[in-house]
Amino acid sequence: MARFTARRNASDPPAPGDEAQSTMEGVSWTVFPEPEPVKDKPLAAEPSNPLLSDKLLDAKVRLHRRLIEEINLSALEKLPEDEMRQHIQQLVTQYIVVERLALNTNELNEFVSEILDEMTGLGPLEPLLKDPAISDILINGHECTYVEKGGLLEPVACRFKDEAHLLRIINKIVSAVGRRVDEAHPLCDARLLDGSRVNVAVRPIGVDGPLVSIRKFSKKPFNLNKLVDIDAIKPQMAELLAAAVKSRITTIISGGTGSGKTTMLNALSAFISDKERLITIEDAAELQLQQPHVARMETRPPNIEGKGEIRQRELVKNALRMRPERIILGECRGEEAFDMLQAMNTGHEGSMATIHANNPREAISRLEQLIGMAGLPMTIASVRGQIAAAVRMIVQLQRMSDGKRRVTSIAEITGMEGDIVQMQEIYKYVRTGTLEDGTVEGHFQATGVRPRFLSDLAARGIKIPPNYFDPGKPL
Repeated sequence: MARFTARRNASDPPAPGDEAQSTMEGVSWTVFPEPEPVKDKPLAAEPSNPLLSDKLLDAKVRLHRRLIEEINLSALEKLPEDEMRQHIQQLVTQYIVVERLALNTNELNEFVSEILDEMTGLGPLEPLLKDPAISDILINGHECTYVEKGGLLEPVACRFKDEAHLLRIINKIVSAVGRRVDEAHPLCDARLLDGSRVNVAVRPIGVDGPLVSIRKFSKKPFNLNKLVDIDAIKPQMAELLAAAVKSRITTIISGGTGSGKTTMLNALSAFISDKERLITIEDAAELQLQQPHVARMETRPPNIEGKGEIRQRELVKNALRMRPERIILGECRGEEAFDMLQAMNTGHEGSMATIHANNPREAISRLEQLIGMAGLPMTIASVRGQIAAAVRMIVQLQRMSDGKRRVTSIAEITGMEGDIVQMQEIYKYVRTGTLEDGTVEGHFQATGVRPRFLSDLAARGIKIPPNYFDPGKPL
């Protein structure tokens, strides 16, 4: 049985006859009559946004600690949200009178919402996580928070009481997925329950305090049609990519940080047949594949003794024993690149992966470097031969200076000539200028080169109109 208790002073017991008892579905709470109106002048809140005042922030944290001590959260969480809110509001109403906080009805409701966020959610982060316009949340210590809206960064008033308050929220995030972060292990990758990706760095790595980066999970994943609507890609390009995925053309998605690689991977995966078995491998599971037969695997960091780590390379090797038809590698960043190429070369055509690079040619060089990390005695020519045999298409993305994300190149790997991987560009984005407001001007165009894999598409009954590759004019 859980007790909800509010007292005028935490150390003072209630006076006889001063309390009313109520019970509902096995949960009881004690509600004291509201104290007499305070005669002293209450402390006024800040007029612009009273919930950001230091006094309210301090009161919220203190009330949260007090409620945690006096409430059985496991019983509380079984109540419907409206009942839970009603019970907490009764306690908060009395508390703000005792604390002499001047709040109107709207401010009181917001204060109650923040208390509920502290108790059952992630505190000050909850409003940011619920805002669909925000794609990234970047915390630089407990006093500085930025968000990305529309591709551009802007500061927000997300206040933590102190560093300990922020660390409590961080530990709540990482412990939910069985991970830990402290001075001995100051770096951590995790994810929220909705799939949002989280990276944390605490002291001593974070010199000025904890650093938190959250890449939010999209409730409605982008599809290719949506990407066309926002001018990230043109219809002819989207149709070619969709046909390539259906025809099991092995693809690497390349781009810088925040360029939309995972979004593109999710969008392309919609064209994989529902009859195929897919295995996804990620550091922090965030892919949103639409197929019914998906086996998801996630890496594991070492434990407190430095043991038990499971890396992507081991997961790729294990995936080959699980009868996959395609392997989807969330991000290729280490020696697993070699095993991934082996898989692509041994009956797993149509597999996909993302990689960090600024253009298709750099993506090839990056793959060479990652394969070298495997420590195998292979010559450069042999490594490049593996790449040319395994990968057939590279999709390059870029986040422009105005915040918009676009497909800047679609290139086909055609084979080897000597020791050089041969590549031909099919589509590209041509930047022509920048307006006074910072908007990037440009257009998509075909290079005039017809991809060699059109014959593979035709063999599967997929035909791409020849005029899709006419050069010169913008698409």
